[in-house]
Amino acid sequence: MKDIIYKIADFFTTPEKAQKFANNFEADFITDDRWTWLVQGLGVTIKLTFFAFILGLLIGMVIAIVRVSYDRRVDTPTQSTSQKIARFILGFFNGICKLYLNIIQGTPTIVQIMMIYFVILANSTNKIGVAILGFTINSSAYVAEIIRGGINSVDKGQMEAGRSLGFGYVATMIYIVIPQALKSSLPALCNELVVLLKETSVASMISLDDLLSKALLIKGRTYDFFLPLLAVAIIYFIIVSILRSISARLERRLSSGER
Repeated sequence: MKDIIYKIADFFTTPEKAQKFANNFEADFITDDRWTWLVQGLGVTIKLTFFAFILGLLIGMVIAIVRVSYDRRVDTPTQSTSQKIARFILGFFNGICKLYLNIIQGTPTIVQIMMIYFVILANSTNKIGVAILGFTINSSAYVAEIIRGGINSVDKGQMEAGRSLGFGYVATMIYIVIPQALKSSLPALCNELVVLLKETSVASMISLDDLLSKALLIKGRTYDFFLPLLAVAIIYFIIVSILRSISARLERRLSSGER
């Protein structure tokens, strides 16, 4: 951060450098309305983050339910054939979920995105769709662990209360347990949203016209790295600060509501 401050200050140590800064600023943002390129890139970044997070949340909840259901299973020697089959199916899907989580959490995001774009969906021309798919897969693995922790934090008596009211296991999870789990997991989910927003910058590696890609496009026209990248850093910083502020307010509200 100090290096950035020193570099900015260095522009104004002499009139010549100040004029150079002004010329670079005009070339980077004013000429041909290049500032609108960053606005367009920001729109793509927000769209990518939004859809990847929502879809990742849905997939993550399914994975979390499977994992928790398997962990809470009760094996008895007097199980019926249908119960044994159900246990086997649950164990099978739990194994798939564990493998999925280990692979996604154990490999770099950029490798996952490039593998999907250049190998698995090599014939696809829908870059935004591929990016959303890639970041959805990546985010869902972390969301699943967050939701799982939230479910485990809910009193087990809530499940018993739901069953006593006539709800089935799935209905109790959806209408009673999951809402409470989401409430307790909200701060961690907001943090995951922030992480996802910053990680979407690697989408420029598949030539998606996101915020970073637009900044690099400006650099290609003006041969100036500093101002376009500084603008991107400032934009990300502002958005992340807003999201963290919202997260802090929600956390305080939840804490006060529990008293």
